[in-house]
Amino acid sequence: MACFDRASPALKEILLKLYRADKPLESDHHLHEFGSVEYHIQSSASYPHHTHLSISTPLLSQGILLSHGLPRYTIEMVKGICSDAVEIVEPPRQGYQLTLRLDFARIPHGKESIKMISEISSVQAVILSSQLKELLMNVNSQEISQGMYRPIKLVYHPREPFFVIKQPAKITAVFPMRFKDNSDVIIATAFFQELMDAGNSQECAKAPPCTWSPIPPPELRGEAIEDLSTNGGFVSFDITSRHVEGKKLDKTVWNLLNFYGFVKYHVKCTRGFIQRRMRKRLESLVEILQKVGIEEDQPIRNVQGSRCMRKLVGLSNSKTLIQRCNFINNIKRIRSRLKIHGFNRFRRRWLTIPKFSSATRYRKLD
Repeated sequence: MACFDRASPALKEILLKLYRADKPLESDHHLHEFGSVEYHIQSSASYPHHTHLSISTPLLSQGILLSHGLPRYTIEMVKGICSDAVEIVEPPRQGYQLTLRLDFARIPHGKESIKMISEISSVQAVILSSQLKELLMNVNSQEISQGMYRPIKLVYHPREPFFVIKQPAKITAVFPMRFKDNSDVIIATAFFQELMDAGNSQECAKAPPCTWSPIPPPELRGEAIEDLSTNGGFVSFDITSRHVEGKKLDKTVWNLLNFYGFVKYHVKCTRGFIQRRMRKRLESLVEILQKVGIEEDQPIRNVQGSRCMRKLVGLSNSKTLIQRCNFINNIKRIRSRLKIHGFNRFRRRWLTIPKFSSATRYRKLD
C-alpha cells in the first residue's frame, strides 16, 4: 500500500557524498522538506569521521508538549537506528529537537553502507511513526475497555490531518479527504468505493476493514468544523490486535501515515491514463478523417465494382456534392411555366373570374 521511501532522498544524497569523499570536507547544509521539516548537516575537516545531524520536525500529535524534548519511546526508537554508528547528543543543537553524531568510520563499505545511511536518513519517519506505534501497541489495553476515548488529531503532512479513535478491542483511523478539482473528487470517490468492496471481500479478510462515507462518522462529533469540511468524504480503517503483531506494526503504521499520499498518487495516475486514452482516441479519429479526405480527392475511375457501387462512392466525393447542390439551386431559380397542350383554352373557359353586375343600376342624369 505504501508507495514512498522512508528515507529522505536529499538527506541521503548529502550523507553519501560526505561518506564517499576522498578527503575530509568542510560543509554546513540546511535542508527543508514538506515546508516544516528542517535538517542541519555539519562536518569539519578537523574531525573527518564525525558528522553532526540535527533535525527539527513537528510532532505527529499536537497535544504533546516539547518542553521536555521528544517522548521516551521515540528516543528509544532513534537509538535503535544503527546503534554502532549513531549517537544522540545531549542537549540538542539550539532550535532543533534532536542532534545525532554520525561516525562514518564504523560504517562498513559496499552495499551495507548504503543500507545504513538509508536507515539514518529515515530518522524523521522514525520520530513520527513512533508516536503512532505507541498508540497502536495499546489496542488491547484494559484502560479503554470501559468505553472510547476522545479522537486524537494527528498531522503527518501539513493541511492533511487524520484522527485516531481508541475503542474497545480496536483503534479506528479516520481520514477526511479533500481535493482541489471536481474531477479528482470523482476519481477518488470511485476508488474509495472499490477499496471498500475489496477490503470487505473474502480475499482481503486479513486486511483492516475499510469504510467510506460522505458524512463524518459519529466518533468525530464535536470536532472543529474546518477539520470536518471535506468534498471527498471520510475513509475509516479498523485496526485490531492482529494487524500490529510483530513486523506488521511497522508496516501498518507506515501505510496509515502515507494513505493521503497513496490516494493522490492513484488519482494522478488515473487522470494521466484517461488523458492518454483520450489523446490516442483523438489521434485515431484524425487519422481516419485524413484517410477519408485522401480517398475523396482520388478520381472515381479508380473505383471498381458494379454501377450502383460506383454511384455510392461518387456521392462521397465532396466536389461532386457541391456541383449537385449548385445544380439544384439553379433548378429552383427557373421560373418558366410548364406548357401543356390545350391548357390555355381550358383556363379561359373555366378559370376566368366572372364579372358580377350590381343589382342597382345607376342612371346618368342630364
